[in-house]
Amino acid sequence: MSYQVENSAPAREERLKAGIAFGGTCRELKCSMNKGGCLNAANRSFSQTYGCQFTLSLGILNTIRNAVVIMHGPIGCGFCSTATIGTGKFYKRLRDPQANGTIWLSTNLDESAVIGGGEESLRKTVLFADKEYRPETIIVVSSCVPALIGDDVDGIVQSLQSDVAAKLVPVNCEGFKTKVMATAYDAAYNGIMKKLVNPYGEWRKLTESDKDKIDRDYRISRKVNIFNVGSMSRQDEVELERLLKALGLEVTFLPCYSEPDDFSISLEAALNVSICGTHDDYYLQFLKENFGIPYIIDTIPIGRKNTDRWILKIAEFFHLEDEAKSLIEKENEILNKSLDTFREILKGKKVFIGGGEVRILSTAEVLQDFNMEIVGLKGHHIDKFVEPIFESLENIDDVSINIATQHPFEQANIVRKIKPDVIVIHTGGNNISAKHGLPILPLYGPSYNYMGYTGVFEIGRRLARVVKNYQFNKNIKKYRPLPFKESWYEKNPYTYIKEN
Repeated sequence: MSYQVENSAPAREERLKAGIAFGGTCRELKCSMNKGGCLNAANRSFSQTYGCQFTLSLGILNTIRNAVVIMHGPIGCGFCSTATIGTGKFYKRLRDPQANGTIWLSTNLDESAVIGGGEESLRKTVLFADKEYRPETIIVVSSCVPALIGDDVDGIVQSLQSDVAAKLVPVNCEGFKTKVMATAYDAAYNGIMKKLVNPYGEWRKLTESDKDKIDRDYRISRKVNIFNVGSMSRQDEVELERLLKALGLEVTFLPCYSEPDDFSISLEAALNVSICGTHDDYYLQFLKENFGIPYIIDTIPIGRKNTDRWILKIAEFFHLEDEAKSLIEKENEILNKSLDTFREILKGKKVFIGGGEVRILSTAEVLQDFNMEIVGLKGHHIDKFVEPIFESLENIDDVSINIATQHPFEQANIVRKIKPDVIVIHTGGNNISAKHGLPILPLYGPSYNYMGYTGVFEIGRRLARVVKNYQFNKNIKKYRPLPFKESWYEKNPYTYIKEN
């Protein structure tokens, strides 16, 4: 497809043929992926919760500095943003000590707005935000209700632009549009593409001579944009910057915690590098087609093998392979010596991992490095970006894998059957997972280091600690059991998965 600017981003079911329903082994999953779009056709006859792309879009947009976010919808939409107010302010001030925390407003649509429309509420809220806060950017994020009642959000934003000082950015991310909640990242980037990337107007079509010159210039330049994600910490950024600076590269992180102007300034970089293809491919392909900036989407730098590969891919672009190999050798030598204690504690323990597709498989590589046994995996969705990460794993073909966004009833059944010793899972799944009475390590955390070589050490250190003491989860299991009947555990956990 051509990655031009549209009013809204396409759903990933259409664009990537992403799948949201699968139950079987890793071997069966890889076979199904090789057959093309068959996973895309799978669904469930019964579902228990899905993620909402509106809230995931806010995960990026709430972090942008010197911006006000207007949530156009009922007051409950986006209320989860209150959970990130503290971390958002802290991480913004790591970049700029004078930065404000998250500022967000709601148009508070009610029953009357559903009948009469919410456009006037949006106009008043935009004018209020510009007068009260004087931000550089006002980001208007539309939830389900405005789309259902037909509010022309892009038209309102365009008509108001001459009345306000702030740059107005419309983002259309109504939750009902897709079952693949990762479409949210495309929706957030779509707004950035429309208004923040090139504030000077239309793009000139690149000629072949332009591309040749760009290629020569990029080989001389050493500027690299690293596209961070909301599920990584500042410590992760510091570690990746340390590794690339050792190769003589200059690093900038986008989009989380960026200034609005950073998106146009970032066009000067030699190379765009994705941390996670689940987040960035839509935007990076757009930048390549319209500005000629090459990009790398390969693996996520979690685990030694994946970090080695990630560094080498970047080094190859700049012809720094020898320097990269020397760096990798030294880092692995130091890390290997530090892991012996953790391997002794964790050896042979069976582990179940749940979360984003790219993260669970890269984390599985770390746990195999600790001599743990992977007995089950659960990914939110599945697409082509997992393929390179499968290569870093050993003896994984017969491991059970479930593709399910939330759906705790399937997870409970699987965990009961495979009987893991440890659960490593997305933070949103910790509440019900704790009722199994097992030690739990969050798959990510805004204050923990998971990436690079130091990330491997930190995962080992924290995992060894929770394995030694998980009395709290034992008490939860004793007094707050799982809500499912015994008859459900007797069934196949994939009973409700079907092909359309």
